[in-house]
Amino acid sequence: MKILDSAKLLNSLSEGGKLASKLDYFEPRQTQLELMELIIQCFNENSIGAAEAGTGVGKSFAYLIPAIYFASQTKERVIVSTATITLQRQLFDKDIPLVLDALKLKIKAVLVKGRGNYLCFRRLEEALMETALIKEENEDFLKIKKWAETSTTGEKDDMDFSPSDNIWSKVCSDSDLCMGRHCPLYGHCFITILRRNAAAAKLIVVNHHLLFADLAARKEGAGYEATAVLPPYSRIIIDEAHTIEKTATSFFSKEFSRLGILRLIGRLHRKRKGGLLDRFCSMLPSSDKSLDEMTYSLDSIREAASELDRPALELCDAENVFRFSPEKDNYGAGRAIFPLLLALKKKLYAFNEKAYALIKMRPQEDIENPVIWEIKSILKRFESIALICESFIDFKNRQEDVLWIEKTGKGTPRAVFTQSPVDISKSLKEGLFEPNKTIICVSATLSINGNFNYWAVRCGAALAADKQLLSGCFPSPFPYSSSVLLACPSDAPFPDEEGYEGFLSQSVRQLVSASGGSALVLFTSYYLLEKTWNSVKPDLEALGIKCLKQGDDDRSKLLRSFIEDKSSCLFATDSFWEGIDAPGDTLRLVVLCRLPFRIPSDPVFEARCEAVEREGGKSFMNISLPEAVIKFRQGFGRLIRRSRDRGAVAVMDSRLIKKYYGSYFLQSIPETLTSFSDFSGILCDVENFLLA
Repeated sequence: MKILDSAKLLNSLSEGGKLASKLDYFEPRQTQLELMELIIQCFNENSIGAAEAGTGVGKSFAYLIPAIYFASQTKERVIVSTATITLQRQLFDKDIPLVLDALKLKIKAVLVKGRGNYLCFRRLEEALMETALIKEENEDFLKIKKWAETSTTGEKDDMDFSPSDNIWSKVCSDSDLCMGRHCPLYGHCFITILRRNAAAAKLIVVNHHLLFADLAARKEGAGYEATAVLPPYSRIIIDEAHTIEKTATSFFSKEFSRLGILRLIGRLHRKRKGGLLDRFCSMLPSSDKSLDEMTYSLDSIREAASELDRPALELCDAENVFRFSPEKDNYGAGRAIFPLLLALKKKLYAFNEKAYALIKMRPQEDIENPVIWEIKSILKRFESIALICESFIDFKNRQEDVLWIEKTGKGTPRAVFTQSPVDISKSLKEGLFEPNKTIICVSATLSINGNFNYWAVRCGAALAADKQLLSGCFPSPFPYSSSVLLACPSDAPFPDEEGYEGFLSQSVRQLVSASGGSALVLFTSYYLLEKTWNSVKPDLEALGIKCLKQGDDDRSKLLRSFIEDKSSCLFATDSFWEGIDAPGDTLRLVVLCRLPFRIPSDPVFEARCEAVEREGGKSFMNISLPEAVIKFRQGFGRLIRRSRDRGAVAVMDSRLIKKYYGSYFLQSIPETLTSFSDFSGILCDVENFLLA
């Protein structure tokens, strides 16, 4: 049975339609109507949808209209998941209210963020008690308390001040520490209020990480008919769906470091008293020596973590990363740390055994004491760390996992031990695509030259045998052929050749000078970013062009500075290749310093390439190239955000026009004007184009 009337819904976005009449600058877009038609079909036929919608198609309205109509008619709940907070806020604050008003429909919509965004009253009270003698921290917590007295959401983003990450981590809601109905402050809990609102809502906006947390809980036993992290649902729209594999990999990864262990120990015991263990042991008879024994045991864990950290950092010296791989046969190099991992594992288990024995000695009514509850959460974390240690020791038998150590930290370096899944497609097939009725995945970059196979296989959509996969490409209506110049210098050295770094610095300096700023310079490594920025900054700033650099401020502040100063230039890497919306004269030049192939030493990427080769595939064609093409399209897509935008994209990597695989990149983007000559020629073309 067709629940949604395609003609009726399409009419709402046609000229003179209900929604069209509410928009100040409405332009009828055929690709938007075709996209909506595909989404309607997915709802009506209980299918998986993969839709690639170029910039300016208007994808949010194309999926919100069917979703809201469907929820209104069937009373079924629809989940909309995004990768970025910016899109979440746009959907919830602007687009959804506009659609509801235009269609004269009344359904409850709720924005749900991860627990860490909300205040926990109980943890705030305990933090105030613990820091009463520490003036600076206590003042921060008192400020949060004053804000909480009038807050209706308890959400960090609603504050008019920004507490440090360290302060907020001590008072935010945490699933491991939540006592639920047993909490003495349950009636005032922001999470409880949020859950009630979500249970009453028919449209819920979430982020991908929260969606995966809910799907994992359901797959592990919560089921699909009850409330897990979210209330039950079976209809999902995933926007920014090109990030599914990356986000799911992050969600299902586990890690620990010496610093993390020390923080857990600090919560249990402090020299100045006030730790959880001190408070727990105060419940024991005064003659009990348990605190001394437990403190000694914690000291042994601290020592084991420190002893492990030193040789682990030495292993990472060459490339700041060391992967344990049966394929690379590097057991000898990493052999020295296995006894240390074993020692840490044993000491963690020994502490847990003693702690659980003490907890069992307490009366039943004490088991739900907040102190004991928090101690149990730390014991669970200790167990998780012990299991990661076990996985590293047994790495030769764990080909389904990637196990590596990474050196991080700008000041005092630390070794982070990480365990990630090699392949998440099966987990997503079983947790996302098979059990739900409708799953619609939308992004500006899902296909390679119109083929969705790479994305569909990597994220498990192609593996759901009982589901029909409907797909379509819906090109941008913007006039790329006249508004964008794509330039690439034929005389540029390849990135791995001598002279490339010098050529790049000189080229960036001249291109950004020619554009008068209004430029985004994107790199694939922070090392090259830093080197180029240091080289060109003095000359550019002498011309009045402010040079902003990723890492000098948080992402949102950096973007705000860039957008507000139209003559500025932003040097950035990785995350800035996507999610930046800087329309008009703010951005007239995008420089892509090299084709965005992943570095071969990236441990997860390396393990996935090895898995493809083991199965008889070609890792370059099956993984490296498709992934690079999708990221290239994201970087290219930063330039044109509105129909009247105009500018140039300069790719400072001559492999684009000299290597056979360059055609994959060129064919993946809209048709543009081009300039492929030596650098002096493209500089002249870019300057003339921007001045025209």
